[in-house]
Amino acid sequence: MKVLIISDVHLKPMMFDRAEEIMNEYPVDRAVCLMDIADDWEQQWNLDLYVETYNRAINFAKAHPDSLWCYSNHDLSYVWQEKESGYSAIAPKTVIERLHALQECLPDKKQLTYIHRIDKVLFSHGGVSNTFVKDNVEHADDLSVDEVLEQINHFGRGKMWNDISPIWLWPQGSFRHLYKEDEYFQVVGHTPMKEITREKNFLSCDVFSTNRHRERMSVWEYTLLDTETWEWEGIPFDVK
Repeated sequence: MKVLIISDVHLKPMMFDRAEEIMNEYPVDRAVCLMDIADDWEQQWNLDLYVETYNRAINFAKAHPDSLWCYSNHDLSYVWQEKESGYSAIAPKTVIERLHALQECLPDKKQLTYIHRIDKVLFSHGGVSNTFVKDNVEHADDLSVDEVLEQINHFGRGKMWNDISPIWLWPQGSFRHLYKEDEYFQVVGHTPMKEITREKNFLSCDVFSTNRHRERMSVWEYTLLDTETWEWEGIPFDVK
């Protein structure tokens, strides 16, 4: 399956506009959004931009009802009242309402969750570590991958708001072992990268970063991944 990955939006509604074009121009079967729809530099008081960005995400989901969405730390910080960088004191009600609207417009509420699997590829915001699974899923070695993911996808704030959970993990350059890393490929966002980067059997796709002046700090590319071969290509945001 050819999957278009939309990673770490951070109040850039135009990312969904270009994603729409790519869905029409390229052989794409499905889209997966790694979210972080909320928050960006110096935008805490720009509530209109929060509304615009979430509404654009919802419209994208309506146009592509089989799309998958991965909960992230910035979006859930409003649900769980956990203030972090970029948190807007005036946006909680809006974010919570828009997240609910996003889930409600999808045919299956499970399309908005922490982790998704397509073939032998796991999609999550930060990554699924072996340590997290062993520490939080009883008898994980006796369960199938889908059974493990099903348990994790029902976890709440208590288990998910920590540095090794799938919404917070930074596996890049560390010695952390990812879950089933010899058998499964993982696609993650969360950690800003200058370019789409593969390390071992995971792919880092957070490449729409800006500085506090909203100037680009990375390549601004979408990832198109073949979930059977694990081959990928970057598709530029800018149309040439």
